[in-house]
Amino acid sequence: MPDDTLLWRPDPARTRSSHLAHFITDVRVTGVSLPPGNDAAAFRALHAWSIAHPADFWSAVWRHADVIADTLPNGTAWETPLLGADRMAPPDPVLGPKWIVGARLNFAENLLRRDGDELAIVAWDERGRASERSWSALRDEVAHTAAGLRALGVVAGDRVAGWLPNIPETVIAMLATASLGAVWTSCSPDFGVDGIVDRFGQTEPVVLLFCDGYRYDGRAHDCTARAAELLPRLPSVCHAVMIEYLGAGDLPTDRRAMRWADLARPRGRPRLTWERFPFDHPLYILYSSGTTGLPKCMVHSAGGTLLQHLKEHRLHVDLRRDERLFYFTTCGWMMWNWQVTALATGATLVLYDGASLPLAEPGVLWRMAAEERIEVFGTSAKYLSLAEKRGLQPGREYRLDTLRAILSTGSPLASESFDWIRNDVGSAVQAASISGGTDIVSCFVLGNPLSPVYRGEIQGPGLGMAVEVFNDSGAPCPVDEPGELVCTRPFPSMPIRFWNDTDGARYRTAYFDTFPGVWRHGDWVARTMHGGFVISGRSDATLNPGGVRIGTAEIYRQVEALPDVVESVVVAQRVPRAPGMDERIVLFVQLRDGVILTNELAERIRRKIRAGTSPHHVPGVIVQVTDIPRTRNGKLSELAIRDVMAGRPIKNVGALANPESLEQFRNRSE
Repeated sequence: MPDDTLLWRPDPARTRSSHLAHFITDVRVTGVSLPPGNDAAAFRALHAWSIAHPADFWSAVWRHADVIADTLPNGTAWETPLLGADRMAPPDPVLGPKWIVGARLNFAENLLRRDGDELAIVAWDERGRASERSWSALRDEVAHTAAGLRALGVVAGDRVAGWLPNIPETVIAMLATASLGAVWTSCSPDFGVDGIVDRFGQTEPVVLLFCDGYRYDGRAHDCTARAAELLPRLPSVCHAVMIEYLGAGDLPTDRRAMRWADLARPRGRPRLTWERFPFDHPLYILYSSGTTGLPKCMVHSAGGTLLQHLKEHRLHVDLRRDERLFYFTTCGWMMWNWQVTALATGATLVLYDGASLPLAEPGVLWRMAAEERIEVFGTSAKYLSLAEKRGLQPGREYRLDTLRAILSTGSPLASESFDWIRNDVGSAVQAASISGGTDIVSCFVLGNPLSPVYRGEIQGPGLGMAVEVFNDSGAPCPVDEPGELVCTRPFPSMPIRFWNDTDGARYRTAYFDTFPGVWRHGDWVARTMHGGFVISGRSDATLNPGGVRIGTAEIYRQVEALPDVVESVVVAQRVPRAPGMDERIVLFVQLRDGVILTNELAERIRRKIRAGTSPHHVPGVIVQVTDIPRTRNGKLSELAIRDVMAGRPIKNVGALANPESLEQFRNRSE
């Protein structure tokens, strides 16, 4: 468990003016009794109320965020805010909760409520600022693109797919799609043809948007050849629209191909029109990583996504109008969808496309943060670890006086990375580790502006999220005892269904089979004495040497604190012939260039693990590798390594960004 070091306290002036403080005041006015002040105790009481009275809580969020929606004759936005609120089940018409019944809204309308010359989007690549869009320009381009899609025959419920980089045109295409009530689905341009077909082949888009290529770490990568190979394998696509990002691509010869300029060209001056749809109308289809088979296709609703993101952006991140939010992400990761909703707060999006640590300028993201005066900087835990190992000291190299929060997700944030943020970015910067997933397109646990940050801890649960830690018997675990992260009550951003899962069987198997009536998320986690959380990895990748269950992140935190180790991955291996045990820990390490795994270094690694954890955590075998397999979202693929070590086939190699790395792990039984 982490130590008791207090790293950050909320600034009282910022706290008093925060969205969350105003929200608490509004709740008190309705007669809810909460402790005085705006501090961690008030947050804990507010969270307890939000779980006990979900209809009142989500109604208050709706009002606080001023959601744009049709109202009913009685002047309210719904007749019954929540049905079946105590029944945690897949949200189908019979079993599960129906959210905000009677409300009709348009997701894009809520994101494009601003107009004018202020900046809505700023876009960067590895070379610097590439483009920008004012609010009025963004609205115009969305209107033209929506008119173009409508002219192609796109109607509500159709799927529009983007195989695109993180650029303004991608945001524009998504907003145009949502404005029509069509469903947006996307993946990043580094996906291969098989990986794209595994996703879009299931959801059958009628329009595909793709780019002629993209740049990564100083190199241009062409996409037109893959597009020509891809299109015959997507028969549902009626129109394929190419965005000339590199500016040098030829259209595929496929008759369905056309250019972005022809789709989004001005057609007079079309007005943005907003047809409003039911709260649970589909907005997005997101995909699981697919490392154990075809990706699951998760359908998320417009209302649930909007309401959950507004809650997180305003109440948890305290994002304000005209502030600048950046998140390092691709269009194949749910954080892309999460960041775009920040437009609904009136914030400016800062987009970045390229390598996070390009060889030409490893600190480019921090230069961007300084030049764009970014307030909230989002990234992955892995990036922060690598930035530390590269010796970056952003707080000394750049003027980051506007930066107030760093958000981190994708994997557990190591305690050493909390230290690095404080020491090398800024002591006044909030280190907000967050965790949720594609499954909920949001967070279960995350930061908030009222509670302190302790070293190695996520600050607390999301408001309205009934997060618990269960043992194998389904009973709550005491403080500091790890177990399964579960959610015991419904929440708006639960998927409305899986695509092509007509009876809901795959949905129920994914979340409700382990603890009936309780959402099991698959994270191995412990609650701390401060009310925070520490995540130790995926529960299906936990280790069990000698019957002691261990989260993989507990080992990573120790190993990757060593300067010679760039990255590591650990798996359990069955060893039937070993006396007194049936499982051993095998640790693979990727070392700095020129460093060799000697007996002395291996012993130093073992001592570090033993001192920081326990003797149970010490690996039986340590092996040096040159690369470690990751999914295309950047997550370690521990299960793929475990399977390939045992000689089992990998069900979906296309889900990996670097499948060639698996050869180093094949049939390792020595």
